[in-house]
Amino acid sequence: MFHTTASIIRGVSAFAKQTTKRAVHTTFYAMAPVKVGDKLPAVDLFEDSPANKVNVCELTNGKKVVLFAVPGAFTPGCSKTHLPGYVQNADKLKSEGVSEIVCVSVNDPYVMAAWGAQHNTKGKVRMLADPSGNFIKALDLGTNLPPLGGFRSKRFSMVINDSTVEELNVEPDGTGLSCSLADKLKLKK
Repeated sequence: MFHTTASIIRGVSAFAKQTTKRAVHTTFYAMAPVKVGDKLPAVDLFEDSPANKVNVCELTNGKKVVLFAVPGAFTPGCSKTHLPGYVQNADKLKSEGVSEIVCVSVNDPYVMAAWGAQHNTKGKVRMLADPSGNFIKALDLGTNLPPLGGFRSKRFSMVINDSTVEELNVEPDGTGLSCSLADKLKLKK
């Protein structure tokens, strides 16, 4: 049974006054999903280890880049179809003017490096980790998948031209394998 007393109310009131005097740190995230024509957020991802930061805007500045995101490394659809499709089509995409192909997942950089090694991505697809989901949150392309640990990326692909989204393909259910596959990209010349 709850007993409300004046001392409890005074304590909560004093705590509220104390916390409003402190500076509050906030991080801005997009309020609507990213769309064609939007500039990418300047977020750091990680390649191979936490020491190797890769800023998405710097990576895509002045280049055409294909970026695709998956719900999780080593998951069946991602490992059997999605990532292998980009590895197999890397030479074709690069012959059509793509400078880099990037795979992003809400995983740690060691997991992404191991997954890339298993699929021989070196020189074909860069494996970038978004461990806190900051990039995916900034794009507003996240989803909650409790069996995979909670917050994850929806499955999508995009063509980025000079840090601006030129093409965006988000799976209708967030996880399926239809529009975000490598052979579905429509690169502009």
